[in-house]
Amino acid sequence: MVLENSELIIKTFQGLEDVLAQECRQLGFRDIEILNRAVKINGSLKDLYRANYFLRTAIKVLVPVFSFSARNDEELYDGIKKYDWLDVLDPSMTLAIECVLHSEFFTHSKFIAQKTKDAIVDQIRDRTKRRPRVDLENPDFRISLHITEDKIKVFLDSSGDPLFKRGYRIGLHQAPLNEVLAAGLLLIAGWKGKGNLVDPMCGSGTLLIEGAMIAHGLPPGMYREKFGFEVWNGFDQDLYSDVTEEDYHHDKFVAKIVGGDISQKNIRIARENLHRSSLFKKVELVNEAMETFVPPSGGGWMVTNPPYGDRLKMPEINNLYGSLGSRLKHFYKNYQAWVLSGNMSALKNVGLRPSFKKNLVNGSIPCLYSKYDLYEGSLKQSKRQ
Repeated sequence: MVLENSELIIKTFQGLEDVLAQECRQLGFRDIEILNRAVKINGSLKDLYRANYFLRTAIKVLVPVFSFSARNDEELYDGIKKYDWLDVLDPSMTLAIECVLHSEFFTHSKFIAQKTKDAIVDQIRDRTKRRPRVDLENPDFRISLHITEDKIKVFLDSSGDPLFKRGYRIGLHQAPLNEVLAAGLLLIAGWKGKGNLVDPMCGSGTLLIEGAMIAHGLPPGMYREKFGFEVWNGFDQDLYSDVTEEDYHHDKFVAKIVGGDISQKNIRIARENLHRSSLFKKVELVNEAMETFVPPSGGGWMVTNPPYGDRLKMPEINNLYGSLGSRLKHFYKNYQAWVLSGNMSALKNVGLRPSFKKNLVNGSIPCLYSKYDLYEGSLKQSKRQ
């Protein structure tokens, strides 16, 4: 597949659209347009490779291939079958189909995926006497349908597995923070590796690893075993190699990245993930409760995602957030503290006035991302200095 000045749709999580757009600007992409949970650009095949390899807050990169109108199953089947699928899909490949529906004419995504699969398979079988198989777990080829009323848009998913599956996480934490969301939290906070970074409730270490990758200029795609575009017809290995060998400019990191957690299991998992990412020498871990964790001196960033209360009783979760607020006031001078929480009631117990708030979503949980500025002395004195 050859792309020149083609439209690319880059998907992300709700609330991270501006962050993703800024990443796109920094990579030099053209004609950037912010959409709902996505950013649109115009780009070449090299831009497609770069978007998958370098963007920290992208979930997947989609290539629009055709669109048509349909109001029933037969029209959908006929419209899908008109496209020359042998141009992009080999009969030996496995495939999976994703549907995003906002339509009164089509209401069952699984049935739409089945009908789309039938049209593709029937066309290829009629022409080659062979047929691709469906594999929902690990397909070679992914197709995405976006249906709004009677408008059907068909995309090829160039990413394969979602881009938050970086490839470095092997340990399973009870409530792991998604890698893309973690990177988004750090970029919203302005983390660029210019000071200390700490997470006193680090869990499996995702925020620390994403922070270390930013600090040391490591692209998020470097751990991936493969991308979807690598099996496409016309995959340009030399061009992709040029992308992976690009010099990702960054200054030498001289501060500290430190995480703590009360759970020995969580610390063990975080260490495993750090070894997997080859960042175990770049991050310090301590098996210590947030209530006794002391950050490095000199100020910096504290970014954390504390429990929301699904495994803690109401008094316990309120006490936890109260203790967090107390620690911030007494031990985090000259830090900016960023807290993501899906428990708005517990968050009030931090007892500090946030200077910035942003609505985000963690999984299916609406969350508030709050910034607390922590000064040496009074705010008025700090501003005067």
